[in-house]
Amino acid sequence: MLLKVGELARHTGLTVRALHHYDAIGLLAPSARSEAGYRLYNAADIARLHAIQALRLLGLPLAEIGGLLGAEGGSLPTIIRRQMASLDQQIAQATALRERLGLLEQRLAEGAQPDMKDWLATLEQMSIYGRHFSPAELKSVMSNWRTVADQWPPLIADVAALMARGVPADALEVQPLAMRWMNLMGQWMDGNFDLIARWGEMYRREPVARGDDGPPAELVDYISAAMGVRMAALLRHLSTADLARLGKPPEDEWRRLAGELAALQARGVPPGDEAVQAIAREWARLFDAFTGHDPALAARLMKAMGAEPVLQAVAVVKPPARDYLLHAMALLQQKNPPPPASTP
Repeated sequence: MLLKVGELARHTGLTVRALHHYDAIGLLAPSARSEAGYRLYNAADIARLHAIQALRLLGLPLAEIGGLLGAEGGSLPTIIRRQMASLDQQIAQATALRERLGLLEQRLAEGAQPDMKDWLATLEQMSIYGRHFSPAELKSVMSNWRTVADQWPPLIADVAALMARGVPADALEVQPLAMRWMNLMGQWMDGNFDLIARWGEMYRREPVARGDDGPPAELVDYISAAMGVRMAALLRHLSTADLARLGKPPEDEWRRLAGELAALQARGVPPGDEAVQAIAREWARLFDAFTGHDPALAARLMKAMGAEPVLQAVAVVKPPARDYLLHAMALLQQKNPPPPASTP
């Protein structure tokens, strides 16, 4: 099978002009030409193009790539291993790409020659990620991916279960999953809302970026709609800058405290009791850290949670335990009022 230059450009995401330039500098010369003089590329040419693009992603200039390929004798297994090592450090959501590279490496080690479609699919993914993100951004996303990878499959399964039951995306029942999704995306993308938005746009628009094992587009649209409801509620009280400053919610600690609080309330222990006050102090400490030690931001978030049913749907403490906790925290503040603001 031979590809014309335009066909190769469409498959790889490169421009015809770039391929012509590679030919002109002797980096990638087509193996054949048609009777009309059109460039024709075979499987070996596509394999070499894969190697060129792999080395480009490693940061090597074109002037050095030709010599390196010549020195290594076109050793594709070596180049693929180097590319995989780089991807492990630079690309977050490139799991599908990494798996393809592993398959190619394995087949090469076994003495098999990868199909042309394998090379083309890999080149296409490389091109898509490179169009949307800088190398520094990809490196950050890949580094963070290791910390969140295990949390995605169960969350995706929970969202899929709600969809299967026909629960509308704007139902309060979906909000706990919307919060988990938002928190996980924030942890993955370092709270960078621009990066989150660009990743979501790429995921929706580029089927190749989703790979074979990513959540389907309809599931992403569903949870995005639910997150839109949550974001609208938050933005009625906070700015996007406020949201970016919020830390990772200490959910496990809050759940533990909520259980202890519910037990004390069930026993009729008054909010002013030292056991309840100890929980209030710990809760205040965690909330202060979560809101970046900013009392004004903490106050705005508390107001939002008190006013928005969407946010209350995911609160760890439910009424009347919430009123019990707020009463305890008010008593705690009376005992330990904040220092007066200094005057210039």
